[in-house]
Amino acid sequence: MKPFIREYVNDALLKQDVLELKGKGVAPEDIYVLSHDDERTNRVADDANANTIGISEMGIGEAVGNLFSKKGDELRSKLSEVGFTEDEASSYEEKLDEGKVLLIITDHEKTGGLL
Repeated sequence: MKPFIREYVNDALLKQDVLELKGKGVAPEDIYVLSHDDERTNRVADDANANTIGISEMGIGEAVGNLFSKKGDELRSKLSEVGFTEDEASSYEEKLDEGKVLLIITDHEKTGGLL
């Protein structure tokens, strides 16, 4: 199943949606946050008690390779690793360039129509 993704400009709304998703039974390990800025990604993920896409999702080789990649390449790689096609990853990376934050649900059967 392809991951569910939603774009946000408001970090507080993203946090609220994460809490609601967890209340509906979505497992915390299926909830990820991604933005163009690592600091913002980590801050939003911490505030919402969500995950970031890291070594466990990407594998050590891909994660180390991203240390030497351009930011856009790194973001597209992360999106691909959680299940998006190259074209989808490119499209979402453009949204990140616009300052949006992405909420990604890898197993979204329990979202109950919330999203």
